[in-house]
Amino acid sequence: MGKEKIKINDEFYDIMPPEYQELVEEATYGKESRGWKDVGEAKELIEEHSLCAGCPESIAFRYVLACLPKPEDTVMVGSTGCTSLVFPHVAVHNIHSLFGNQNAIASGLKRTLALRFPEKVKDVVVLAGDGATVDIGLDMTLQSWFRQEKFTTICFDNELYANTGGQESGLMQKGFVGKMAPAGKKFDKVPLPEIARNSGCHYVAVMTVSKPNRVEKAIRNAILVAREIGPTYIQLYTPCILEIGKQMMEGLQEMRDSEGPGKRFEFKEYVSDEAKVFLDEMDAERKRKKKALRAARAK
Repeated sequence: MGKEKIKINDEFYDIMPPEYQELVEEATYGKESRGWKDVGEAKELIEEHSLCAGCPESIAFRYVLACLPKPEDTVMVGSTGCTSLVFPHVAVHNIHSLFGNQNAIASGLKRTLALRFPEKVKDVVVLAGDGATVDIGLDMTLQSWFRQEKFTTICFDNELYANTGGQESGLMQKGFVGKMAPAGKKFDKVPLPEIARNSGCHYVAVMTVSKPNRVEKAIRNAILVAREIGPTYIQLYTPCILEIGKQMMEGLQEMRDSEGPGKRFEFKEYVSDEAKVFLDEMDAERKRKKKALRAARAK
């Protein structure tokens, strides 16, 4: 969905809503350097949303959208949950799957897009919560990794079922007592990042979304590696402030408190040997372009 697809005919321009005019004029489609700093300026990066006030998922969603390398050639696959309330507000192609089968949908979609558009790379990105990813949809998540499907899976880890009242999920921290889990979690978080690594993912990252530069780099790395090599996985802590008893302005601090050394969301990154060679080549190419640009400006 590049700018050429949303361009307004000259004869209709003055009667189009000003919001649409602004989208066409300021969208980041085609901008090679697009990133998290475009949040707040680009209309397609969730100008409004229907999540709770202060919800960390809204921050994460904005960063993910801002860091897609080519949003005009990206299709996102979502699942039932809080994230499904946001997709109708974004200007990126997306599919709403049934609860848990998002990776199966993405597998077929990626293969179909490769046949339909053989001359162009179409990125597929799955975005779902911990219930859809590690509980109900775990089988289809793992099978897509086993088959080496070339797309990125992003899990918004709320550490519970945030959309349906606070039930226990496999990613809930041990001992946590939820509104719908009064007995408290009896076992540790399912180590999905380690499982992803052992299941064939070529790039795996775990973090909160309190550091936008880190999120931007991880999202771009994951999508570019998936495009060329194989499956990738990112796990982002997006706490449900409503279910953990926090005020709407406390979500960011909750994430910061959970990402320090030894904490459950301490930043971790795994890159396969093949992916490391690829990313090093990409980085070297970026440096060559910057050097050439500086040289051209100096003339």
